[in-house]
Amino acid sequence: MADPTSSDYFSCPLCVGLLRDPVAIPCGHSFCMDCISGYWNEADYTGIYICPQCKITFTQRPVLRPNTMLTKVAEKIKKTGANLNLNLTPPGSTFAGPADVPCDYCSGKKLKAVKSCLNCLASYCEKHLKPHYESATFKRHKLVDELGNLDRKICPQHQKSLELFCRTDQMCICAICTVSEHKGHDIVSAEAERSEKQKLLGVAQAEIRQKCQDRVKELEELRTAVDSLKSSARRAMAESEKMFEDMIRSIERMRSEVTKMIGINEKAAFNQAEGLVERLEQEIDELKKKETGLKQLYSTEDHIHFLQNFNYLCTPTDDGFIPRVSVNPDFSFSAARKAVAEIKDRLEELGREELVKISKSDNVFYFHLLVIEVMTVDSPPPPEPKTRSEFLKYFCQLRLDPSTAYKELHLSDSSRKVIRTRDLQPYSDTPERFDSFAQVLCREALSGGRFYWEIEWSGEFSMGVAYKGISRKGKGSLCLLGYNDKSWSLLCSDTGYSAWHNRVDKAINAPHSPRIGVYLDHSAGVLAFFSIGNHMTLLHRFETMFVEPLYPGFGVGTSVKICQLK
Repeated sequence: MADPTSSDYFSCPLCVGLLRDPVAIPCGHSFCMDCISGYWNEADYTGIYICPQCKITFTQRPVLRPNTMLTKVAEKIKKTGANLNLNLTPPGSTFAGPADVPCDYCSGKKLKAVKSCLNCLASYCEKHLKPHYESATFKRHKLVDELGNLDRKICPQHQKSLELFCRTDQMCICAICTVSEHKGHDIVSAEAERSEKQKLLGVAQAEIRQKCQDRVKELEELRTAVDSLKSSARRAMAESEKMFEDMIRSIERMRSEVTKMIGINEKAAFNQAEGLVERLEQEIDELKKKETGLKQLYSTEDHIHFLQNFNYLCTPTDDGFIPRVSVNPDFSFSAARKAVAEIKDRLEELGREELVKISKSDNVFYFHLLVIEVMTVDSPPPPEPKTRSEFLKYFCQLRLDPSTAYKELHLSDSSRKVIRTRDLQPYSDTPERFDSFAQVLCREALSGGRFYWEIEWSGEFSMGVAYKGISRKGKGSLCLLGYNDKSWSLLCSDTGYSAWHNRVDKAINAPHSPRIGVYLDHSAGVLAFFSIGNHMTLLHRFETMFVEPLYPGFGVGTSVKICQLK
């Protein structure tokens, strides 16, 4: 037993600090209540409790009883500040921060651990580490720099240290595992397996180093390609800007010519009308004079004067030289307006066709080009279509893209019809192909205008539009039409409909229709679905802002057919 006057008598062998709430165990040694409780908590898994100081073993966990005498002495020492050379907090010690490994034996605010013991499976600060250096009991314990997650070094089934490696199952195991689950397996020590794998580490490092060099080279090539792309894009933009400026000047000249022609016609018509006005005013003056003369002649009492002037005043006026004038209240330069409107329509159609060709070009990484609608500044956009005949003005031809089709989907009718089969189709594996869901996208990228198409269907299916970046691989919701932020869809079945976007659905109660119409106004952010019968009935309407071209797509239950305009 330690000398009662020495510091060891009043210090805890575990924390090496002044005893706090001292308790005595059956062998006579005293410890802090928290220290010995924590120490024996680690032994609850084995049911064997050892005195940390004399190594006496107890088969049952001893009941801890307070040592009242030591408690009083320790309190007195604490109050009087007696110097027993108890180093309660070693110089230079720091409290553990969020990123540090805390000491497992500190109570209250924990100090930063400086070492971890692979035998104790605990981490210690400088103060609580002293027994490992000073006591012969801990001489064979292996200390390493502080480690977190030491619980990963314990067998989750037997609560023993993981010291062995099963080569059969390629996992770390404890000693008990060798006579239970891993009995008869190829088992070596963790150190021996580490030695073998250490040899493979050099090979792996060389491979990674080579791969890193390859990736650096690829990165440089990619950056060079991107720089080239930027340079080409700048040249293309400059050339396009110049051509558009030339086109604008040409249109300005055309506008000037049309304005000039309208002005000439206006002036000619105005001069002709002015001449007619002057003649009509002269005739009116003469008629008024005759009317006055007739009134005077009618009331004169001079018979000779009456007879002498009667023939002159009563002779009808000859108006044959005055052309008949008819004024149209709705008069307008309809021919000029019709010609200008036709020029506008042709320019829009040509621009749309050419820009679609540019957007599909394969010699660039990706260009997103909006189709610019040509209209005067004060002209409002055309009203939304209401009738089917108005929708059909925006009809677009669609074709299914075989490179995106799920392997159970068979395309036919010039890629306008798709049927789900039980047989796998001989499609090659492509990054664009859906590999888990029976879906297919169309080839056409729709952007910057109005589009309309109709389909016929059977069996439960979904239809909608998606950005090019929709996922194609795996069974997650990122691949399903309408289940992510990159797609919008209408789910159709014999029992009803539901609209989907970003995993949010809205049930739609409407009669079954084997033909569905889809209207897309990309610029306005409108996507609408209609049932087609004797009348068009709106099923659902999305209103949002589309930021990329959209690809029509289908999730096929039995069959889907893209209708052609007859």
